[in-house]
Amino acid sequence: MRAPDSIGRLVARARDGDEQAFTELVRLHFRAAYSVALAVLGSPADAEDVAQEAFIVAYEKLDTCREPERFSGWVVQIARNRALNALSSRKVAASAAVELGHDSEPSASMADPVAWTRERLIEVLSKVTPAQREVVLLHDLEGWTHPEIAQSLGISEVMSRQHLFVARKTLRGLLGHGNQKEACE
Repeated sequence: MRAPDSIGRLVARARDGDEQAFTELVRLHFRAAYSVALAVLGSPADAEDVAQEAFIVAYEKLDTCREPERFSGWVVQIARNRALNALSSRKVAASAAVELGHDSEPSASMADPVAWTRERLIEVLSKVTPAQREVVLLHDLEGWTHPEIAQSLGISEVMSRQHLFVARKTLRGLLGHGNQKEACE
């Protein structure tokens, strides 16, 4: 992750109409927004849609970002809120589909090992809390530090570490790797 002052400069340039600066902000933060959306929604396709939507909203409301050096946390919060709204809408649609007797989407076949692995990971990630999923994805997938996660999610560094520890322990148990030793920052 870039230094906050350089992020702040990119935001300032983007506010002044520099499209390259905003493109760089998207490049630097898209995976984090996607990871948070995935943690909430559990669907890669839906998470990608939400992350893209979050950046459209961020672009439109860039002037409302009060602390440009904290753009990361701001855009991740937009993605989280959008994902929660999408989840709410999905639950309403799913309950309507159940009432109408429609089946859920078919799962990936064992013939496609990549799809099966992705589906299995999403399945086990759904067994931990949303906060734990966010921390695991931001830390292990995106390489964010605990201070960055804490600032972005509005939790303490200790809570970030606790979420990571508990989530990893749970995930190892679900994946059948309960004998491996914890490696936590």
